[in-house]
Amino acid sequence: MASVIKDVYNDIIRDHVFVDTGEIWSRLFEHRPFIQGEITFFLREFQEKRDDGEVERLFKILEYSTELDQNQLPRAEQLGDCHLPSLKANIDVALSMCERVLQRQEEFDSDFALQQNREIRKVEWEKFINDMSDKCQKVDKAFQDKENEIKEYYIDLEKKLHITP
Repeated sequence: MASVIKDVYNDIIRDHVFVDTGEIWSRLFEHRPFIQGEITFFLREFQEKRDDGEVERLFKILEYSTELDQNQLPRAEQLGDCHLPSLKANIDVALSMCERVLQRQEEFDSDFALQQNREIRKVEWEKFINDMSDKCQKVDKAFQDKENEIKEYYIDLEKKLHITP
């Protein structure tokens, strides 16, 4: 009898565990009730509150585009035909003025480049002149040293030969 009671008790506990597990599973993974509520809310929001606002806006857009097509487009074409030639002429004048400015800039740049080249050549010329001057001074100094050496040699030679002037 104890084993029967124990089996019945285990069956009851097992049934409660299965029921609890099923309930937990449905709460975690069964989203149908929540989604159904959201869908109902969205439909109510869209149909009741917005009513026919979208349709009215579409009709207004259609009316506006028809007005543009029938009235504004021919007027825009007429204004374009009237004003575009003068606008093109003004743009051509502005373009020619820009080209002249660019041409003058190029001339100025070439004058500037020539001036820079002249200054570079002037610096090089001054360096060349200074180098030549230094070399001349070295040659003069070497000549002077050699002259002094020769003088001393002859003075020494005269002393050795006892020649006195």
